[in-house]
Amino acid sequence: MVPAVDNLVRVLSKLPGLGTRSAERAALALVRRPEALLDPLVVALRDARDAVACCPVCGGFTSADTVPCRLCADTLRDASLLCVVEEPSDIVQIERSGGFNGRYHALMGKLSPSRQTGVSELRLQALVERLRDGQVREILLALSTDMEGDLTAGYICEMLKPLGLRVTRLAFGLPADSGVGYSDPLTLKRAIKGRQEA
Repeated sequence: MVPAVDNLVRVLSKLPGLGTRSAERAALALVRRPEALLDPLVVALRDARDAVACCPVCGGFTSADTVPCRLCADTLRDASLLCVVEEPSDIVQIERSGGFNGRYHALMGKLSPSRQTGVSELRLQALVERLRDGQVREILLALSTDMEGDLTAGYICEMLKPLGLRVTRLAFGLPADSGVGYSDPLTLKRAIKGRQEA
């Protein structure tokens, strides 16, 4: 293959959800129709690089000229409830649900010995600094339920214990429109432990 296409495949394959084969198909589609696909993609990528930033307060996505972000600036949001997430994209997902009206804090990852992501790579110190003003009463940990997410949640719980704040986690259970027969044993165990009144 042409070196430029090989390089495009290599770069695209680094994106989440794109393996080498998918990246190759995408790259070939882009170079096959440059005016319709490649040129608009180049413009969109450049615009995103120039116009999108991470909010210095919560770590979520914002326009480069809107600091802090609209969620942090919104005085109608509950400042006593802080939702800690792994990535800025998690904020987008929770906002789409419409079920949360507090503030956010993105860690920019989770503790992962295999990826060599330690405490210093996460926005944990920024989290502690945000709690100093005494407004926050509850921390909601909206972290993955995998081993690394559990490790991160445990570390945060220990770190925040001296502050005397209420620390909660998202409820675990069966996904909507799913059944017991399609669930793995760990999900079922957590669903049983987290059962509610009917």
